[in-house]
Amino acid sequence: MSAQVVTSELRRWIVSQAAAGHSPEAVLDAMKASGWEEAVALEALETTMRDHLLQLNGGGEAAHEPAKPVPGRHLSAATPQISAGDRDVKVLMSLNQPRIVVFGNLLSADECEEIIALARARLSRSETVETRTGASEVNEARTSEGMFFQPAEFPVCARLEARIAALLGWPLENGEGLQVLRYRPGAEYKPHYDYFDPAEPGTPTILERGGQRVGSLVCYLNTPAEGGATVFPDAGLDVAPVQGNAVFFSYDRPHPSTRSLHGGAPVIAGEKWVATKWMREGRFE
Repeated sequence: MSAQVVTSELRRWIVSQAAAGHSPEAVLDAMKASGWEEAVALEALETTMRDHLLQLNGGGEAAHEPAKPVPGRHLSAATPQISAGDRDVKVLMSLNQPRIVVFGNLLSADECEEIIALARARLSRSETVETRTGASEVNEARTSEGMFFQPAEFPVCARLEARIAALLGWPLENGEGLQVLRYRPGAEYKPHYDYFDPAEPGTPTILERGGQRVGSLVCYLNTPAEGGATVFPDAGLDVAPVQGNAVFFSYDRPHPSTRSLHGGAPVIAGEKWVATKWMREGRFE
């Protein structure tokens, strides 16, 4: 079966239907009745109306960039368990806009403890990528300690990376190396975006290594005694950090319209350990 192509004519029709007062549900039903696959119709409806509203509100140039392919488009809570190669992973929750999926049983307790042990001796104050220069530097918004593994640096890393690639349907070589973070009591990461801001002068240099980030996966390596949720302010969603679980979110363009703003709430008691995997649009080298 050939892929259905969302044309400019279809987008204009969607906007005209909305302007005429038809509900999104009615527009979606009309598209399905005309032969459009539900997943294609839903994405066309969401992206068209989002871009239209941004245009009406004077959105920046990045808002009008074509949507990029993203990992995990096939995932749905309608399929509550998925094979990720060597392990079955549970889909605990799924949102379409913003695109957020919560997984259960992504890692075993032994794998979590092994990653923590390998990372512990290499921790230092966490840095963020500074898009003005393309370099990394300490940022007061991020008060954790962290380190990076090279891709497949240890067997447990290679196993998890292959599992993530299978789960999200994204090329293994398009993933950055795992970053492990430790948050002590009071430590947090204030809400931010993971994509690289196109308006910053250092971004072209960063994009030479695989292009834009298009997806993020945060794996919980332990369960803190209190606090430390991953928060999505635009969605009104807090994801509890539970050992072995993970939260995935994607962003099809580098713009706030993706509603991918997220952060790590302060840890109140105990420590929080996470392993983060970022996916690029191309091969990361």
